[in-house]
Amino acid sequence: MSKHIAKSLKAMSNNLVDISITVELVQSILKPRDKDSHKGTYGHALIIAGSEGVMGSAVLASKACLRSGAGLVTVHVPICGVEILQTSIPEAMISSDAKKSCFTDDMNIEKYTVVAVGPGIGTNALTQNAIHTLLKKAKSPMVLDADGLNCLSLNKEWFSLIPKNSILTPHPKEFERLLGSWQNDEQKIEKLKSFSNQLEVIVVLKGSKTLISVPGGKLYQNSTGNPGMAKGGSGDVLTGMITAFLAQGYSSEESAILGVYIHGLAGDLAVKEFSENSLLATDFIEFIPKAFLKLIMKGSN
Repeated sequence: MSKHIAKSLKAMSNNLVDISITVELVQSILKPRDKDSHKGTYGHALIIAGSEGVMGSAVLASKACLRSGAGLVTVHVPICGVEILQTSIPEAMISSDAKKSCFTDDMNIEKYTVVAVGPGIGTNALTQNAIHTLLKKAKSPMVLDADGLNCLSLNKEWFSLIPKNSILTPHPKEFERLLGSWQNDEQKIEKLKSFSNQLEVIVVLKGSKTLISVPGGKLYQNSTGNPGMAKGGSGDVLTGMITAFLAQGYSSEESAILGVYIHGLAGDLAVKEFSENSLLATDFIEFIPKAFLKLIMKGSN
């Protein structure tokens, strides 16, 4: 646990959760950027995302990753997604899969600071095999989301291959596929903490009050976000943001905290302009800069 987190712990009485993620906690973690830094200072993220018909996931995750401070972002997509990515996010570099419609490649991941996999990749047999190969190669913490988690739920014997301190970001249905159902909040949290402890991973269980479980039994609850964010693509944005913080050198615990709080804060700022009914995932990507400014300005007071 970092000294910043230790200083900012806030116990929540009469609650199953240990720590509320507050603005003070986030500001204690967030680091200023060095005036002498360059793009290499802030890491090179690889995002494996998208399949035929679901390329928006790759666009959302990669754009959010760059908006959240990663120095370099490479997006690995099937051939059908290359033109889409090149057009929609010129700041990202593109890696093309050998197949037209899905992720199948044996990736060389050594040059990347962090690897994120899952948004929109599907679960066909070739993709599952590629995930298996990727897990066997990975030595550093990864971000696993969406279909990356669904592939794991179909092959639970691969759990032991997940690198320690990786960040898994399931929504409740994906979490149920991984670990089975629960009867109440107490059982859900018991499963969440047990899974996090056994595999030594951080689990971000998404929801109206997103929970972050950290090895050792500590449980955080987010304090930002609104019902307008319950839209397709919201999780892809969060994946990109968490990946960006890992790339920049934050710990896995810090990256999860920063990702979920700033994701929700961007949504809270965006909803004032677009309303809960009309809010889109692309809207709160555009409000990530305003979320950072709000945190920086408040921290300088």
